[in-house]
Amino acid sequence: MRRVKRRHVAFAVAAAALLAAFIVPSLSVGASQGGTLKMIAWDGYLDAKWVTPFEKQSGCKIQGKVAGSSSEMVSLMRNSGGQYDMVSASGDASLRLIYGGYVQPVDVSKIPQWKQFQAPFKSPPNNTVDGKHYGISLQFGPNTLLYRTDKIKNIGNSWAAIYNPKYKGKLTVPDNAIQIADAALYLMKTKPSLGIKDPYELNKTQFDATVSLLKQQKKLVKKYWTGSGDNAQLIKSGDAWLGPSWPLTTGSLLAAKVPVREFIPKEGATGWLDTWMLSAKSKNTDCAYKWYRYISSPKVQALQGVTWGETPVNSKACPYMNKLSKGSCKIYHAAEPLAYYRSLYFWKTPVPDCGNGKKDCMDFSKWENAWTEIKAS
Repeated sequence: MRRVKRRHVAFAVAAAALLAAFIVPSLSVGASQGGTLKMIAWDGYLDAKWVTPFEKQSGCKIQGKVAGSSSEMVSLMRNSGGQYDMVSASGDASLRLIYGGYVQPVDVSKIPQWKQFQAPFKSPPNNTVDGKHYGISLQFGPNTLLYRTDKIKNIGNSWAAIYNPKYKGKLTVPDNAIQIADAALYLMKTKPSLGIKDPYELNKTQFDATVSLLKQQKKLVKKYWTGSGDNAQLIKSGDAWLGPSWPLTTGSLLAAKVPVREFIPKEGATGWLDTWMLSAKSKNTDCAYKWYRYISSPKVQALQGVTWGETPVNSKACPYMNKLSKGSCKIYHAAEPLAYYRSLYFWKTPVPDCGNGKKDCMDFSKWENAWTEIKAS
């Protein structure tokens, strides 16, 4: 696993100047119906830099609700009575939404930009089941180790830092059951005797060892954060000095001149491959397909990628990234997305079937129950 250094550059002026060029042709699908898309999204995914031009071009309006976790997204889709049209689901939510019947298949023939996607992102297992596409891939990225460089001079190159007692009370960790996979990945690399092959496929012995490690970590945690803004505030104020984070948070902190650095430790990292999914109950499919065509276009993919430190799935995004911020194509691995993609362990919903002929792995309900126990320990 390579070490990844990221430098998030403030480029609002350049982006604003280029927005006029971010016109995506042929957005309509059939007769234009206009209307409003109600969307559940990760923090930053409905940024005005690309939402406002879309609304002007398409005649569709967007109402967004930020969710702090995949479980919150699933809950909103399950319990809202069809209130939301779309959701930007990560891999630990997408299969739950598909098998729960909360999202509908998408006709990729109506989205020409889908043909420009790198091959692994056209039909990944997190959004394609039995040959049906339940949405389209968007962006992907890593869960990094973030720390204050003015508080920690030598953090090393390992996830061991987030289990080190010397940082007691200065650690912040995502409040998300899928965080168990991060600990499992660490044990997979540092305790091979456990036999962990996939951080999302854990038998009871492996699972118990992972939960035990996280219960020990609980004594060090200042707060389990519930969103990028929450995490950023903890680091900015100095209440926390380090913890698992997202490039979005690093970018916002660097823009605020907070001395921070992020990297992928030697054990590797988990990450996300997000999908825009369409509610099974949505009636506004005209606007939904306009959004699909727009958000998957190389120019808009580039804008989102550079803004939030993610890697676009559209193979033609790279030149536009460099126009927005010099060198960003290389920084965010858009020039070599396949090797980078294969280096990360992407979120996926844990299921009993470990793929080894046995069904002795802990499913996600057990992960959620364990996470509650960990936080209460």
